Amino acid sequence: MQPRLDYKQASPDAFKALLHTEQQVHRSGLEESLIELVKTRASQINGCAYCLDMHTKDARAQGESEQRLYLLNAWREAPFYSDRERAALAWTEAVSEISVHGVSDELYEQVREQFDDKALVDLTLAVIAINGWNRMAIAFRSKVGDYVSPHRNKA
Repeated sequence: MQPRLDYKQASPDAFKALLHTEQQVHRSGLEESLIELVKTRASQINGCAYCLDMHTKDARAQGESEQRLYLLNAWREAPFYSDRERAALAWTEAVSEISVHGVSDELYEQVREQFDDKALVDLTLAVIAINGWNRMAIAFRSKVGDYVSPHRNKA
C-alpha cells in the first residue's frame, strides 16, 4: 500500500503531542518489556502493520523471546506470561476495545492485584498512546518494513 501522507511532517505539533505522551509512558517506571508486550498486543488488535513491525523489533532487540511474541495473540493459552503481564494484556484488550464490552469490575479487580494506582494509570496511558499511534499509522498508511530498532545493539 502506498503511504497517504507523512503525518509527522504535515503537523509537527500533533506529532510532538503524541511523542510527549510516549515519553511519559517510558518515564513511568513500567517495565520496558511489559510496555512492548502492551504495544504489540494493541497493534495486533488494531491491525497496525507499521506498529507491529516496530514493536516486535524493539522487543526482540531488548531481549524478548520469539516464542512469547509469536504466541502473544493467544496469551491466555500460553504458559509463558507472568500474572502481571496477563493482567496488563487483559487490560490492554479491554481498553483498546472499550466500545465493545467496556471494562468489567471483575477485570478491574484482577488488574488491581498487579498494579497500584499510579501503575494502573500509567498502564492505561500506555494503551491510549499505542492506540493513538496505531490510528495515525493506519489512517495515513505509514510505510511498513523499514524500521530499525535503536535498541538492536544493546541487547
